[in-house]
Amino acid sequence: MQTFFSIEELRATLSEARAQGKRIGFVPTMGNLHEGHLALVRQAVSCCDIVVASIFVNPLQFGINEDLDNYPRTLQADQEKLISAGCNYLFAPSDEVMYPNGREEQTQVEVPLISNIHCGASRPGHFQGVATVVCKLFGIVQPDVAVFGEKDYQQLMVIRRMVEHLYLPVEVQGSPIARNEDGLALSSRNGYLNDEQMKVAPTLYRTLQEAKAEILGGRRDYKQLEDEAYAKLEAVGFSRDFFNICDAHTLTPATAETQQLVILAAAPLGGARLIDNVVIEL
Repeated sequence: MQTFFSIEELRATLSEARAQGKRIGFVPTMGNLHEGHLALVRQAVSCCDIVVASIFVNPLQFGINEDLDNYPRTLQADQEKLISAGCNYLFAPSDEVMYPNGREEQTQVEVPLISNIHCGASRPGHFQGVATVVCKLFGIVQPDVAVFGEKDYQQLMVIRRMVEHLYLPVEVQGSPIARNEDGLALSSRNGYLNDEQMKVAPTLYRTLQEAKAEILGGRRDYKQLEDEAYAKLEAVGFSRDFFNICDAHTLTPATAETQQLVILAAAPLGGARLIDNVVIEL
């Protein structure tokens, strides 16, 4: 696997592959890779001739007092993992390469409405930062396929809507949530949890599953179900962020007539803000 730090060198290499008719897959990440990231790479490998991963801790998607400075940077270990997953090229730009005119002068990309609810309400500006950097990376790599994890359901919707609205020639694929044996969704931020918190953390997924079972069993009092979930999570040490039962297509509150639902959840535990979701077909 070859690692590129400049846009020009990466583009020159990819233009040769593109001229040969090769299908290019892309997996953008912020590094500190785990099995969930590697599953995205393997999915791209399965449908593309060339796979590019990126590692860039994007400052635009971090809010004030979030963990930008402390976010783990593990480039050498990440390179080894990407090689094992079959990645061909890694793009690891600096802040100066991605934002040569400074962040203040950077053109912003915003997907309205869905960017400002749920995680967007808890982290103002977060999805604007995500959409901006992903749009830039799509322009740099020009992939045929890009793979994103379904753990951040809202992020995946934001990116798909951006691609649709801007007519970007990229096929966006989702990849199922990777979990450990206790059901906890894999996340780079799980490393912030101590041993005791790691035992508590799977409660988030269990609470989602319990709410799903209630809905499949016929319950439609969604506000009450949300309140019961908050009580369960707070009882074991989670702080409240959101636990929202939504229409899976619009992310607006589900009604008794909604047929495809998603439950979106975010809950801080110790130094980690955990997110997860489950989709429900009625």
